[in-house]
Amino acid sequence: MANLKEIRLRIASVGSTKQITSAMKMVSAAKLKKAQDTIVNFRPYASKMQDIMSNLALAAENSDNAFMQDNGPNNVLIVVVTSNKGLCGAFNSNIIKEALNLAETRYAELVRTGNVRFMAIGKKGYENLRKRNIPVNGDYVEMIEGLTYEKVVSLTDVLIDSFLDKTYDHIHIIYNEFKNAAVQRVITDLFLPLFQEEEIGEDYTPFVRRNYTNYIYEPSQDEILEELIPKSLQLGLYKALLDSTASEHGARMTSMQQATENATTLIQELTLLYNKARQASITNDLVEIVGGAEALKG
Repeated sequence: MANLKEIRLRIASVGSTKQITSAMKMVSAAKLKKAQDTIVNFRPYASKMQDIMSNLALAAENSDNAFMQDNGPNNVLIVVVTSNKGLCGAFNSNIIKEALNLAETRYAELVRTGNVRFMAIGKKGYENLRKRNIPVNGDYVEMIEGLTYEKVVSLTDVLIDSFLDKTYDHIHIIYNEFKNAAVQRVITDLFLPLFQEEEIGEDYTPFVRRNYTNYIYEPSQDEILEELIPKSLQLGLYKALLDSTASEHGARMTSMQQATENATTLIQELTLLYNKARQASITNDLVEIVGGAEALKG
């Protein structure tokens, strides 16, 4: 059994850790409130834009719009959205796991030929990929801190240009979608090309067609698509980053809450151990005193 001094030091150490995790939980809770309000308020706008774009795409199914042409896949870019800081549970590892799984299952042949590239938005994703000796074709660790729409527009332009000039035929974005403070869902979106059946999926296609309306357009559908597609992509990427930001704070708050509870439990166990050790020490002292007294009598 550990001596009393060692147990006291451990109790003090765990107590200090508990104070830190408790403070981090409160900080994350405050940040989560703001991030949650932002993404919740933004979603209706992004959803309505998606409905408009889907309606236009269905009305122009035979369009030769460059954003809707699937010329591959010959070269693939996978964009992983993680955080700049840790201590948020499996938030980052789930993203990396999904990205590697996508590359190894869907694009296995291209991985072998070196035609799958990664882009990291967030420091943790960049570090994780580099540790695995995976080349990262661009890192945007500064995007997460002080996220603004202007930053997203700049990055979206880079992605659009790389698609239009055929540098990449498929561009995927993997991020955590915010559900609530305790639940985040990993999402894999086909960012470009647009409106592919694999992106819409069985659950989504009927909904789009059920809401399809044959409008009269002025100017033409193709002209409107040319104008709205870049804006739609900017909104889509911005929404993904807002979702990821809210998810990060929720994951960190939950993780720190669990750490605080574990510290409390450990302190209780150590306190019980300390009391038992102290009682045993007192008992030994009494036995030695009684034994000494009996020896003097003899």
